[in-house]
Amino acid sequence: MDAFEQCHVVNDLMEGGNESAARDELIKLLHEFKVSGTSYSPIVNHLIRRAGLYPYLELNSSSWQDRLVHEAFKVDVGGSEKITLHREQSFLLHKLLDGESIAVSAPTSFGKSFVIDSFISVRRPKNIAIIVPTIALTDETRRRLQLKFGSKYKIITTADQTLADNNILIFPPERAIQYAEKLESLDILIIDEFYKASHALDKERSPALLKAILRLSKLSKQRYFLAPNISSIKDNVFTKGMEFCNLDFNTVFLKKYDLHEEIGGDEVRKSEVLLKILSETTGKTLIYAGTYSNIDRVTTLLIADAARSTSPLLEDFSYWLAKNYDPNWPLTQLVKRGAGIHNGQLHRSLSQLQIRLFEEVDGLQRIVSTSSIIEGVNTSAQNVVLWSNRSGKGTAKITDFSYKNIIGRGGRMLRHFVGNIYILDKPPVEVATELKLSVPDELLGGTNEEDFRDDLTADQIAKIVAYKEELVELVGDDGYKFIRDSNSIQTTHSGVIKDIVTDLHNNPNSWNGLKYLNSERTGDWDRLLYKILRLQPGVWGASYTSVVEFIKILSGNWRYSIPELLAQMESLDIGVDDFFKLERTVTFRLPGLLGDICVLQEKLLGAPANDISPFIAKVSSAFLPKVVYQLEEYGLPRSISKIIHRSGLHDFEDEQSDIHAAINKLLQKKDKILDYFNSQGDRFELYILNYFYEGITHR
Repeated sequence: MDAFEQCHVVNDLMEGGNESAARDELIKLLHEFKVSGTSYSPIVNHLIRRAGLYPYLELNSSSWQDRLVHEAFKVDVGGSEKITLHREQSFLLHKLLDGESIAVSAPTSFGKSFVIDSFISVRRPKNIAIIVPTIALTDETRRRLQLKFGSKYKIITTADQTLADNNILIFPPERAIQYAEKLESLDILIIDEFYKASHALDKERSPALLKAILRLSKLSKQRYFLAPNISSIKDNVFTKGMEFCNLDFNTVFLKKYDLHEEIGGDEVRKSEVLLKILSETTGKTLIYAGTYSNIDRVTTLLIADAARSTSPLLEDFSYWLAKNYDPNWPLTQLVKRGAGIHNGQLHRSLSQLQIRLFEEVDGLQRIVSTSSIIEGVNTSAQNVVLWSNRSGKGTAKITDFSYKNIIGRGGRMLRHFVGNIYILDKPPVEVATELKLSVPDELLGGTNEEDFRDDLTADQIAKIVAYKEELVELVGDDGYKFIRDSNSIQTTHSGVIKDIVTDLHNNPNSWNGLKYLNSERTGDWDRLLYKILRLQPGVWGASYTSVVEFIKILSGNWRYSIPELLAQMESLDIGVDDFFKLERTVTFRLPGLLGDICVLQEKLLGAPANDISPFIAKVSSAFLPKVVYQLEEYGLPRSISKIIHRSGLHDFEDEQSDIHAAINKLLQKKDKILDYFNSQGDRFELYILNYFYEGITHR
């Protein structure tokens, strides 16, 4: 390695104004120093300072000027020690501290969480709302902020929690909408991965996120929106008054190995190449498979051909999966090969556990994933393999935007200077991504055309007028305004709301007897469940009959283990993966639909109130005690909660206990609980409990 010559190249690029290329060359040089164990020379430190990569400075070989900069850019991020920010992190922090509202595009490896944490630590805002795209990212964010700020703030992640004097709210969009009516004001609204507000980039999630942005922006003094790989933002009402900062500031270098032409679409050859990569590389590897069927292919390949792991931790994990889920489940076998699976269907605690094990030296070495790995968690790896260019949505191919997000998981600031990217399928053509945010048709029914006249097309205004006329005819002017402006209606799709109102108006007698859903006899639920499911066709993931029977069997979720429930579902041909998918769909969609039916029936049509809140509460928590279901988001699987309850260590059936009260009691009983599980001899259950307790403590 000719370090002096490489420094010369970096300096020439900087002098020529090409800082991005200079930073790439510098990062590659730092990687070579790390591999060889060589200390930095003063000139290397000087170049690091010029590039703005202040955290990378090696202080014992730095000049006093470089050490001064390293110290000057240190900030309090809520930890035990101050952290040095890089130049662009500091730039954003100063804008936020000046009270500006900014929308930021920055690379995945940028280190955005340091900016948020430093703002909280320095400014001490009273109420902060952080909107994240998934439950998994909710817990990841909660864990980070709980450790740093749990003694000063109440961290709220569920819609039924009450406000304290100082609060950090961390919600996916749907919960944010539910919680909006409890808020009087926010000091700052933070939207993570705000590109998901674009209908073009995330059709499924954009309506709820846009609705949340509209509701909470009105309450917030300041806004901070974050996304990767956005080149520009088209003028729109959602980011009005915000400055757009496009920061192409990479802190790692992505080294690409494009092998797709050599493979030429040959699946056998592709499999051989993947196995060769895995055998020859070191460090952790993310494998983007795209679709569920591709995950099955890669999983089958790894189970058949990958070497068995020698890690006792993974042996314990595999045994625990076999006991609590299914011994024949591919994940149970895959873990023995040092690999895991990440998708949007798994139980929350299982996804979190695998990400945790991926961070462990003797844990998972590989994760095979759908796009959930780029949407749901902030993780990265030394190696990223693009197995497929499919998006997971039908036969569609990934966009250049998604491709950049996937490969952006390679490398990590302060850990891996270089991320190795192996491309086994044809990548998309590179394009600039202009973010276009507009009111989608799904939200038109909840939109006042006077407020958005400049942001709506003539066709959209006509649709709003037609929608208004139809609903006014059914429920009158006051009823229409209630539907348009209410925070108590959870369904974001205007067409579904109209269908509910129409059916309630035209067939009121068919809705009599909703209270039968409160019955302990599951056979009493059939007629109404079929009727309710048909209000949203095509979203349940199985036939109406299968979904109804699944709900009835799921009602035994607290009494039976998952293997016992699966045995009851054999005739429905529902395996463990289908179980995850259906439970997720039912608990996500059905409670809101039921609640909206009750609200609309009572408020608009003058029908006697049908209080089915007991049934709605049960469905919302998958027929588990509410706190048990919520604790899964905190990393505590239901199987362990059942053991704690049945051993008499804690009463999870106490209906007066909310999540914060339960956590406080579990903290008080920590030693007893750990001693009990230690006496039972399941080492992995102890591992899970220690992970759980890490996430509910603070400094």
